[in-house]
Amino acid sequence: MATTQIETVSTSADKAKLAGAVLLAVGAIVAFYLLARQGSLVQWAALLVGLAAAVGAFASSESGRQLLAFGRDSWREVKKVVWPTRKETMQMTAYVFAFVAVMSVFLWLTDKTLEWVFFDLILGWRK
Repeated sequence: MATTQIETVSTSADKAKLAGAVLLAVGAIVAFYLLARQGSLVQWAALLVGLAAAVGAFASSESGRQLLAFGRDSWREVKKVVWPTRKETMQMTAYVFAFVAVMSVFLWLTDKTLEWVFFDLILGWRK
């Protein structure tokens, strides 16, 4: 990743922001259920506003900033991935199907051989 790993000590203000974010999220859910008689529009508006406030409080904390930085770095790394072409994907899929077919025949033959050895030769049972 592009950022350096620095351990930070959580301050009391940062803990208060995280606690506030949790309280806002819980409050939004409680408001959603308490406002059931007001109509679904008011219910959903209260929920969305409360959750948006909780996300804003979390994003302003050190943990939220670290999470956002991690997300940006992850997205940057995903953009660096060289994805296979359609032809390469189809070839690899065909290889996998061929391997599965060969392995299934091999395992079937192994099973039937062991069945023949144990039941016919060793135990003498006939079907």
